[in-house]
Amino acid sequence: MNETTLAQARTVAGFPSAAGDVSRVGRYLTIYGLVLVSGWIGMMKFTAYEAGAIEGLVASSPLTSWLYAILDQRGAANLIGAVEITAAALLAIRPWSAAVGAVGAVLVAATTAVTLTFLFSAPGWETSLGGFPALSVLPGQFLIKDAVLLGAAVWIFGDALTDIQANR
Repeated sequence: MNETTLAQARTVAGFPSAAGDVSRVGRYLTIYGLVLVSGWIGMMKFTAYEAGAIEGLVASSPLTSWLYAILDQRGAANLIGAVEITAAALLAIRPWSAAVGAVGAVLVAATTAVTLTFLFSAPGWETSLGGFPALSVLPGQFLIKDAVLLGAAVWIFGDALTDIQANR
């Protein structure tokens, strides 16, 4: 069987259609999974529990420590939460508006990129295992997932830019 015959057989068997369907499902799972995670984490920032839990991370980072110079613990957490909720809301609109979704994706990418820097500014290495690259449970293992969230946000941003360019 040559490549043309194989391609025809796959088309008859429905493979391209199934692949497209799976890709569409994956696209929406990625978008709305990121909306869920960003929105939920953002809402948690409005609780005293979460405000206290992030204080050490935020205070140890040169990118975010300035927040405590102008806001108290709850105010800083509320501001971060408001940004995360806004990002989630904008990202949720992505299927209807590429431009709005792109802004949401940039905000999610920015927040997750900042969060990833906490791996270097907060003690995140497990000394009993020899330090770097062994991650501690907190904050190391807790924060490393943001690498995937950052990748998803950048992918969604690129996808939105593609749609924006196609519509011009």
